[in-house]
Amino acid sequence: MRIDILTLFPGMFDGFLNESIIKRALEKGMVEINLVNFREYSKLNNKQVDDTIYGGGPGMLLRCEPIFDCIDDIKTSEAKVVMLTPDGEPFCQDKAREWKELKHIILLCGHYEGFDERIKSIVDYEISMGDFVLTGGEVPAMAIVDAVTRLLPGVINGDSLESETFEDGLLDYPCYTKPAEFRGMKVPEVLLSGDHAKIDAWRKNARVEKTKAKRPDLLDLEK
Repeated sequence: MRIDILTLFPGMFDGFLNESIIKRALEKGMVEINLVNFREYSKLNNKQVDDTIYGGGPGMLLRCEPIFDCIDDIKTSEAKVVMLTPDGEPFCQDKAREWKELKHIILLCGHYEGFDERIKSIVDYEISMGDFVLTGGEVPAMAIVDAVTRLLPGVINGDSLESETFEDGLLDYPCYTKPAEFRGMKVPEVLLSGDHAKIDAWRKNARVEKTKAKRPDLLDLEK
């Protein structure tokens, strides 16, 4: 998979790309991640990429030309362009699973007051991280890269992925490790029993109860 991240601040990704699972996936060639500063595509002498808003209003807006030219230059026939914007569809695990099958993803990080509306004409997805506003699209881009990359074959053990939160519409079951008792809090006896059938049944029920309590919106309660 190839991922191109269009950003005005490529330095923000230094630590993200050089640590942990993402670093290992890059080193093993499981994913190719390119940082593209679309300021380099500005035709203005000062490399300006933003301008005032027609009709008035606070702040500055990202111009069409550098973004169109940048995407024209790097886009392949298999590419999907993702605009990161608070106006977009919320990102979720289902979307991460869908996108792990793509060959080429272009992530477009916004800044300032956002994008000239015409830029949306070359975008396949508008994606938000939730009902809040960030200073730019770099943090959402990292979240998406992480969520998608970890699902690629060989990046993480397949058994670990199958039991994760959201994989079947439920939150993950509660987990414990040693010691069996800490400050009066005990690990459920069933988990110490060695009876794997009972443990599996407990975990399935615990996932449903946890989801009901914390994220009832994930459940189809009419089933």
